[in-house]
Order: sequence, then structure tokens, then C-alpha cells
Amino acid sequence: MDAIDRQLVALLLEDGRLTYQELARAVRLSANTTADRVRKLHASGVIRGYHATLDHTAIGRPLHLISDLRLREGTDNDEFHRGLAGIPQVIEAFRVTGEYDYQIRVACTGTEEFEGVLAVLKREHGVREVRSRLLLHHIPLTPGSILEL
Repeated sequence: MDAIDRQLVALLLEDGRLTYQELARAVRLSANTTADRVRKLHASGVIRGYHATLDHTAIGRPLHLISDLRLREGTDNDEFHRGLAGIPQVIEAFRVTGEYDYQIRVACTGTEEFEGVLAVLKREHGVREVRSRLLLHHIPLTPGSILEL
């Protein structure tokens, strides 16, 4: 990736709906050259796709939590992954190092729904221990800044 590719990725991180013409103006290349560069970024796996970002509060899920999970001994990770995929309140999941096995981000309508999620995790998916923290405020960061490293 050269400086222009980094600039294109940064622009697309800010707004994935920019047209090739808009991108081209920003990086001072032709639209065709810009489109070729973006296609190469896709083909190489640098850009894996585009998505909408939901405001979970606006869709009725104002309770946001991060939960660290420790699995029971012998729990199959692949089965656990499939189980997590079936819990719609779990919006992100990570396998982590350290004291816990996984970290999940959850969006719920309230504490009662979250308690239900915890019960399902423990009863059906091999979770032995949970440590949760309430997310108070999202701090937007500039997504393209990693490209400056």
C-alpha cells in the first residue's frame, strides 16, 4: 500500500458510500485509476466489505455492556461460536488471552433481557463465569489513523 491507497482506505472508512468520482477528486487521480486501486484493495483483502453502523439505542436497545466470559472445562470453541451467533443481543465477540476466554459486546432492552442472555450463555453454551461492565458513552475515534503507523 502506498500513500494514495492509505488515503483511499481512510476516505472509505469515513464514508463507504463515496463514489469513485468523489474519491478520485480527493486523491487527484482519474476515476478509472481510482476504481482500479479500490478493486485491488478488495482483491488483496485490505478492504473486506462495507456495512452500516447501527445506533442500538435508537432501535430500542439502550443497555450496552461488555462481558468477559470464562468457559467450563471441555467446552468446544466451535460449538460456542455457533451458540453466540444464535443470540441476537450479542453484537460482537472476541477470543481473548488472559484470565477470561472471550469478550462479548451486548445490546439489550434492559437488565431483565440481559439477565436472560446470561442465563442462556450459562445453561446452553458452557459459560462458567461472567464479568460485565456497563458501557456509558461511545467515544468516536478517527478510523483511518491506524493507516499512519
